[in-house]
Amino acid sequence: MMGGLINHLWQSTVFAILAGLLTLAFRKNRAQVRYWIWFSASVKFFVPFSLLLALGSYFGRTPVAKSLPVPAISSTVVQAVEPFPELTPLISSPQPQTDWLPIVFIGLWACGIACVALIRLRAWLRIRAAVRASTPLDISFPVPVRCTKHHLEPGVVGIFRPILLVPAGTIERFAPNQLQAILGHELCHVRRRDNLTAAVHMLVEALFWFHPFVWWISSRLMEERERACDESVLELGSEPQLYAESILKTCEFCVESPLACVPGVTGADLKKRIMRIMTQSLAKKLSMRRKLALAGTGIATLAAPLVVGLLYAPLLRSQSPPTNSQPVPSFEVASIRPNRSGSQRVGWDMQPSRFTAENTTVRALIQIRLQR
Repeated sequence: MMGGLINHLWQSTVFAILAGLLTLAFRKNRAQVRYWIWFSASVKFFVPFSLLLALGSYFGRTPVAKSLPVPAISSTVVQAVEPFPELTPLISSPQPQTDWLPIVFIGLWACGIACVALIRLRAWLRIRAAVRASTPLDISFPVPVRCTKHHLEPGVVGIFRPILLVPAGTIERFAPNQLQAILGHELCHVRRRDNLTAAVHMLVEALFWFHPFVWWISSRLMEERERACDESVLELGSEPQLYAESILKTCEFCVESPLACVPGVTGADLKKRIMRIMTQSLAKKLSMRRKLALAGTGIATLAAPLVVGLLYAPLLRSQSPPTNSQPVPSFEVASIRPNRSGSQRVGWDMQPSRFTAENTTVRALIQIRLQR
């Protein structure tokens, strides 16, 4: 168990680093491209490569493979992918002993999950109270709009049936064109399904709270998400200065949403966002060559462990040594002779260099072997 977990963690870490390097190659393109690259690094924590290896091994099972010799590269490939194998003791102790180290690790992991879950629950109860105390507003918007007395920033609440929650006095404080820019930003969150992807990453944070790269990915997702919405609002025709003033005015009398799955308009690094908006640095669209390169990278990432499992895992499994707790005895000479002495004694004697059985059936010998 520990070996498989360590393999999964270092593989996910390497995947996150490669995703970060890939975003540098697309730094001049649209933010939504980098967002989905970071999100794939987040989802990787749910998909261990060993699962893809097993899936490829399942589809590659064939009786002929058992008679083929194991190529030298097969063990090298699997050792590179999973350098921390599960270790089993060669000699079992006469009295079972409790290994407390995994129990301590599991206990700490569960405590961390509980702490993260309680923090998220507290924030969600706060938002839920604001939704229950809200009243509907008659505003033309693709999702229902409700007004709340809580000083939360305008944000989209809900995953499958989202609503737009705005603080009381928002309509009166903003000019019509400023309100239109804020609503356009929230509409981008709705169309992008940011609530759903943020909820998925929040689950990754809860399960892998101890991994620093998970929180690094979280900050990257937040920044690219808000930048993608800003780019969409500017492309729709909003004036940069007017849009920047709308965001700053929202910060004057509203507080940021306590949950990442309730996206608002004031998230991420506000200073960087205002600078990008005012400089009107519109991102480039992906060329066909970059689209093919990005698609090829994704396909290769998923296909590589499947191919390894398809080609090599069945061979290794057929040649793998037995995993019994005790060493298997081996003898240079074995002989079976009929008992003509007339003795009715039934029994067997196991010694380090000799095994003798008298009046024993084949079934009994197999049972003796299984017990050893």
